[in-house]
Amino acid sequence: MTGSVAPEADWEKAPGLLDGAKELTLGPEECNLAYWFTSVAQGTLRDRGETGHHADALVPDFLKEPGPLRDALVLEFGFRSLSEEIATRLLGHYVAIAPGVPELEFYATQLVDEARHARVFRNHLVELGMPEKTLLADIDEMAADYRKRVLEPVVDFTLDIVRDQADFPGGVAVFAIVIEGVLAPAAELSERKWTPLSPATGEISRGTAIDEIRHLTVASTILRDHAAEHPEYRPRLLEILRAGVRLWDEVPDREFVIHREELFQKGMAQHAGKIGDYELWPGVRMLDTTPEQRYDMAERWTDEMAESRMAYMGLPLEVLGGPEAGA
Repeated sequence: MTGSVAPEADWEKAPGLLDGAKELTLGPEECNLAYWFTSVAQGTLRDRGETGHHADALVPDFLKEPGPLRDALVLEFGFRSLSEEIATRLLGHYVAIAPGVPELEFYATQLVDEARHARVFRNHLVELGMPEKTLLADIDEMAADYRKRVLEPVVDFTLDIVRDQADFPGGVAVFAIVIEGVLAPAAELSERKWTPLSPATGEISRGTAIDEIRHLTVASTILRDHAAEHPEYRPRLLEILRAGVRLWDEVPDREFVIHREELFQKGMAQHAGKIGDYELWPGVRMLDTTPEQRYDMAERWTDEMAESRMAYMGLPLEVLGGPEAGA
């Protein structure tokens, strides 16, 4: 069975999210249902299908005890579970208006991926000791402000394009370049942060990152091909990307990220002995980083990914730099 798993979906061989999203080339014809069943369900998720992590990858006891480190993880995975649930609901519209069978099959698999992400993030909170019976209500309560101020404007923007205007390539651009393009580097940071502290948490983040590589690269191929075949659509595509940039400039995501990074900072100091000289990125020990530095690095990764994917699609990078650029 190992021989049938694509390298980019193999748990041991898959690249990290940043390298994969910048370097791999995948299209919807390759990443069809057969690919998903063999390379994802029986590859990436082998022995990890229920919880997102291997049974041998445990949650350490100290993360089950009250404290800022646990609080940071509860907020992070609570917010991410809600975001992924909302993404799953949005993707139903993509499946409905997919122009061909390859696109339909790919977005059907992405819908399942995002639903799985929401599930494993939620269930990890139960592993941390949150009560399963009230979990959904507890997440809704903790993330109410985040939903209203960050997620709802993004949902409204996306629905206008993909549901109300039935603009499939526009919707692809919103989801891949604007939404996942901004959130993916934060997912990379999450995997790096939690790996030395919790094997289970690190594996959950690793598995979701492998999926995100596929989502970003296939969407980029769809947009590249559509822009090449329909050059008249190019101004519309650039208009959507500019609007998406303005949207992310307006939503207050930074305050939510910095708040949980400050909690992580306090918890990291309490458990410094478990982290030691672990480097968050080459040459920089995680213990020596600040919340602002970690946030800024995630933003730098966003820029690097954008530069690579926009070049691949033949689109001007300047369009992501502001409303007047890249005309």
